[in-house]
Amino acid sequence: MKHIIARSKVWGGTQLIEALSKRSDNEFILVNQKSKLTSDYLGKIKPRYIFFPHWSHIIPSELYEHHECVIFHMTDLPFGRGGSPLQNLISRGIYETQISALRCVKELDAGPIYFKRPLSLHGTAQEIYMRANVIIENMIISLIKNSPVPQEQSGETVVFKRRNENDGNIDKLETLEKIHDFIRMLDADGYPSAFFETENLRFEFSRASIREGFVLADVVIKRRSDDK
Repeated sequence: MKHIIARSKVWGGTQLIEALSKRSDNEFILVNQKSKLTSDYLGKIKPRYIFFPHWSHIIPSELYEHHECVIFHMTDLPFGRGGSPLQNLISRGIYETQISALRCVKELDAGPIYFKRPLSLHGTAQEIYMRANVIIENMIISLIKNSPVPQEQSGETVVFKRRNENDGNIDKLETLEKIHDFIRMLDADGYPSAFFETENLRFEFSRASIREGFVLADVVIKRRSDDK
């Protein structure tokens, strides 16, 4: 049986495929470009599931209407529908969440839930995503083995707004805890770092740890882009 792993971030995709292949005699195919997910391509492969462990693009209706598309969302749905779930959770002071496995439908993150698994939001964003990879790997194996029937979401719906690069500016933050959280929640490959700017310079932060009375972090200092 064949399955597709659709992942817009390259890092982690190959390792996930290798780990799944060792645990199952199914075939897993990695797709990291939205242009490849066409009806013609899927018609040749005939996947049982299309898994979306980390995908930042809108999934076309021609995909989810003809294939079982499974999304992994880092909130306890229906709380936290929408973009940037990790950053939105941590910026709200939430440090424990659920990964929800749900079937894709037209409305964003509103599909029925197969099941959920707990996830700690301590550590850097990179560490959290790698931790989530292991959990999602186990969830995929469970889905393939058990083929659960997803159930409609229940509870109060809370929608998150997708964050942009400017939301990582720490110059208005008032506590060390908030500064620490903002640095670590953006500390992952491919993400814009937490920062603040002076008239001519931009300070970007990573590898933060909170100590008694201060935050220790690495800093990269650049000239502001509008000064180049």
